Amino acid sequence: MKAVRDIGQPAFITVLDEPPASVPDGPLAGIPFAVKDNIDIAGVPTTAACPDLTAPATETAFAVRRLQARGAVPVGKTNMDQFATGLVGTRSPYGACHSAFSPEHVSGGSSSGSAIAVALGAVPFALGTDTAGSGRVPAAFNGLVGVKPTRGLVSTRGVLPACPSLDCVTTLTRTVGDARPVLDALIAYDADDPYSRPMPALLPPGVARQMRVVAVPDGPLELDPEHQEAWTAALTHAAKIAHVVPVNVEPFLAAARLLYESAFVAERFAAFGHLLGDGADPAVRRIVLGAERFSGADAFRGLHELARLRLVAELAFTGVDALLLPVTPGHPTLAEVATDPIGANSRLGVFTNMANLLDLCAVAVPAGLRPDGLPFGVQLLAPAFADAPLLDLAARWNGEPAGPPAGRALLAVAGAHLTGQPANADLVRLGGVLHSRARTGPGHRMYTVDGPFPRPGLVRTGDGPAAGLELEVWDLPHDAIGALLPTIAEPLHLGPLTLDDGSTVLGFVADSACADPTRDITSHGSWRAYLRAVRDPLTAV
Repeated sequence: MKAVRDIGQPAFITVLDEPPASVPDGPLAGIPFAVKDNIDIAGVPTTAACPDLTAPATETAFAVRRLQARGAVPVGKTNMDQFATGLVGTRSPYGACHSAFSPEHVSGGSSSGSAIAVALGAVPFALGTDTAGSGRVPAAFNGLVGVKPTRGLVSTRGVLPACPSLDCVTTLTRTVGDARPVLDALIAYDADDPYSRPMPALLPPGVARQMRVVAVPDGPLELDPEHQEAWTAALTHAAKIAHVVPVNVEPFLAAARLLYESAFVAERFAAFGHLLGDGADPAVRRIVLGAERFSGADAFRGLHELARLRLVAELAFTGVDALLLPVTPGHPTLAEVATDPIGANSRLGVFTNMANLLDLCAVAVPAGLRPDGLPFGVQLLAPAFADAPLLDLAARWNGEPAGPPAGRALLAVAGAHLTGQPANADLVRLGGVLHSRARTGPGHRMYTVDGPFPRPGLVRTGDGPAAGLELEVWDLPHDAIGALLPTIAEPLHLGPLTLDDGSTVLGFVADSACADPTRDITSHGSWRAYLRAVRDPLTAV
């Protein structure tokens, strides 16, 4: 790994002090990573590539803290298009980045420094953001994997906003396999982030656990000649890993145009317009201040048009799992961007701007080299919360091993199905294995409920202990879930259950009608502790 100070490009705005002597144990223990400089690290200014912003952050961003808790070590804050407004990597007073493959071609942005830090070997992974393609474009221009999760799955608390309703924290890595443990750490519900959303326990209707049908544009795209040749090869590769079907992509492209050509750009003005002082990049200033021409009525017209396009786009996913598109229509040079900074940048977003507007998850993956030797990247897009199967599809595209075995599910148990309890044998008989020991998220209470044997019911009342209640998470074949259903006596049933790490799994829960104060055993902290309190400690499990 190269030293962060010695990679030959202005990839870093701030290099952090020496890492701590010891780090927490975890799957990322000791792994260095870079952080885009619109994401807070306590004690370090979050400049967003604007020298006017010099006040140190008072708290580390939620996403960075999640990684640190798994043992990862931040080593620097990276360069970027100012205020995350740009897809070129040149809108920074700290210097323009260029592609790791060519000093004449742009690096892509706005997560330019993060991409360069990974591409040149300074760090194994880096955090970026992707509101309109800011993670996927630099990934494509530097031969990397750029993962843009479903909006809200990764908290943006501690991120200087560009468009708060659309912003996403993203990852840049060399492989899908490198991204998996990072995403496992990042994806968690944050109750203090108004845009945070928990991952559903089950995939949404219509989303397949294994993606085998990929949609591609039903007509030609306006690509530069070098890009067109690489895109043709990518379509051939797609047909080898999936069944390919043509779809009309115009609704997606129309939604992409809304982001900067309608009143949606006013969200950027609302988010950081007050920060556009003397240090503002002229192109950024022109784009953001241009939002003043839109009215409140224009904003609603944009929302109505987006609703129409979203409905049409949703229909495009009927019968298909994912959509394949190039990341960009071309790869401009630094000189071309300098000649036309607005136009060259706008063209780079024609295939990426719509992802968050349409509530899609996306993964940018390398797709070989263009005839001139520059990397070419494509993106796979799917409906919200299809992140896990989409990541598996991206791995298959790259020829990497698949993720966890398909056809299995996690089930949280807190009572009779715990290890050593009367119904645990049912889980083992059905092929279940203990996945982990965990606790509920805050807000749950536990009550005794009627049934064929003593058992508790978990009810989300909102006032349960912040530390949660003890439970186990079991890994089961999917058909085992169906086999369990007839054995579940009322008032218990299976439903989504939020765990203490913010993830959501299927679990045994009870209706609010079971919240009888006379049967409340929450104070014991667990079913086993309750049994010990009411039985002989020598015989209670």
